[in-house]
Amino acid sequence: MSSVLIVITAVAAGWSLVARWLERGHVRAPLVLVLAGVATGLFTHSEIAATLNSETAQHVAEVILAVLLFVDATELPGGRLFGKDPGAAARALLVALPLSLAATVGLGVLLLPAAPAVILLLIACVIVPTDFAPAETLVRDTRIAARVRDVLNVESGYNDGIVSPVFLVALVLAGANAQARTPAQALGMAVPFAVKALVVGVLLGSLLAWLMNAAERRHFTTGQSRRILVLVAPLLAYTVTVAAGGNGFVASFVCGIAFRYVRQAPARRRGTHAPDASDFRLVEDTASIMTMFMWFFFGNAVVLALSDGIHTPTLLLCLAALTVLRIVPILFAFLGSDFTWRARLMVGALGPRGTTSIVFGLLAFNALPDGVDADTALYAMTITVLGSVLLHGVGPLPIARLLAGRRR
Repeated sequence: MSSVLIVITAVAAGWSLVARWLERGHVRAPLVLVLAGVATGLFTHSEIAATLNSETAQHVAEVILAVLLFVDATELPGGRLFGKDPGAAARALLVALPLSLAATVGLGVLLLPAAPAVILLLIACVIVPTDFAPAETLVRDTRIAARVRDVLNVESGYNDGIVSPVFLVALVLAGANAQARTPAQALGMAVPFAVKALVVGVLLGSLLAWLMNAAERRHFTTGQSRRILVLVAPLLAYTVTVAAGGNGFVASFVCGIAFRYVRQAPARRRGTHAPDASDFRLVEDTASIMTMFMWFFFGNAVVLALSDGIHTPTLLLCLAALTVLRIVPILFAFLGSDFTWRARLMVGALGPRGTTSIVFGLLAFNALPDGVDADTALYAMTITVLGSVLLHGVGPLPIARLLAGRRR
């Protein structure tokens, strides 16, 4: 394990020294860490499965996901729950996302008839949620309409929080030690977990933000102490909820929403600017470092998943998830909206996959019994994210240029 840490930290340090130069060529940290993970995996192939499929790896992935969910939930454009265009964001999250999940399961039934439906649902939860880690420049590219960028940003921040309860229900049904054997039993176990998570997330996020506002008014805090408080908030929400028998992921996500909302309340009442964004820099930078670890292990997973060759049906499912199973539900969800057809197509086409899929995929691989189902989940995650890196994260954003056309 020490050798792995040496490689990750050395590569991260090297990237940090030339980050601006690399970004000029649209080469970002995820791609660099993936290549390092692939290179390392080629020399440690026999150890990859044991490393990824371990209790330590599972706990690390869980903590990383909790922090990422919190960070995503706090990034509210304009300080509003669904961003500056809540109607469009709701169409993407509440209509297109469920349709994409259902369509992925449906196509999986045709392409992978031997796979149980619950495994197909688990795979859908892994490969459908979008994440802009491999293509951050997309949401800053001014060739893309501001409304499109806002919808993509909100969707990327919220869809993992929405999908995580479904993912965990599927894990309860499919896991090796599952106590529930029917959907009704799984829901019966998941609903109390979710209720506890909602309660803890709302109360803890609101309380911490209110205490932070009160302490700041009395000049009890420092810039560093506020940044530390924001960093420990998702960890506290996750650990308290798990200790109480709840869903720590949902709690972290809800905690982030409540924290940011209450934190911004004084500014909204006074009509002033939002609180200092630097309060969130430590947790954002920590999330970036954690993301680098995930991308490195994704590189390891690429070696492991592709060692047995290409599985054509799973490959077709993943390619469809990146394209038609993403674009068609978006086009349907935006029927009747004032988005132009070009804007709708851009929302559908610009849907990269990243850290969320990696963490969900590794958790599924770890939790499922050893065998075909676990390998298929890992393979689907690997192909989908690798395809997204090539499609969305490399080159001078050809998709954005093609769809944006000439600015008006």
